[in-house]
Amino acid sequence: MANYSTLAIPITIVGMICVVITALLGFFYAPLVDPNSWNAPEAYRILYWHVPFAWTSFLSFCLLFIGASSWYVRRSESGWTMLVIGSQLGLLFGLGVIISGPIWGSAEWGVPWDWGDVRLNSYALLTSVALFLVMSIRSQPDGEETRDTLAAIGLFGFVLVPVTAVATTLWRNRHPGVILRESGETGVDLEIKQLMGFGAFSFLVLFIGLVLLNYSIYSLRRELEEENRKIDKEVLS
Repeated sequence: MANYSTLAIPITIVGMICVVITALLGFFYAPLVDPNSWNAPEAYRILYWHVPFAWTSFLSFCLLFIGASSWYVRRSESGWTMLVIGSQLGLLFGLGVIISGPIWGSAEWGVPWDWGDVRLNSYALLTSVALFLVMSIRSQPDGEETRDTLAAIGLFGFVLVPVTAVATTLWRNRHPGVILRESGETGVDLEIKQLMGFGAFSFLVLFIGLVLLNYSIYSLRRELEEENRKIDKEVLS
């Protein structure tokens, strides 16, 4: 556990610095896209945060799925911790997507949201599941029954991850496809791909740091609760 505490803070700081650098590069270094293919060619720069936000949120939901499965199969305390952390980070990065997307949509589409786009609505539902889990974990009494219920909801939420990913290709309306995929219709500039890759790396580092930081906090909390139980037993005896 000490290793988690030692690594968590520096990794998180490095991730935050890289994320800020990504934003600066996106706004001041990234090349301009073809103005004939975009309604708001300058507004696309927010995608250097929007897309890594989305990728990292999927990692968070994968962590949530692993934690929920571990809790069901082995009643693992570590599994429950992963579920809690996954839901919190899923909400954090999911809100990043939900906030940044409509900013770009307002400029590019003229409307912040398209209720007819499956990808947008399935992702909004996914983020709503994370919000429900975070609020329920904080408001409901802790116990096996509560954990079983929330783990089941978490597993349901994870089903929306492949649905959202498939919707990008099969049921796309306004939302563009995978931005790094080149096609005959839309090529992607090498500098754009490189900067998007750096953004993905930056958010990945931040994600790892936040996971380690939260895991060390929950580990310390469990140790403190265990010590309190021991003290209570000694007092009663």
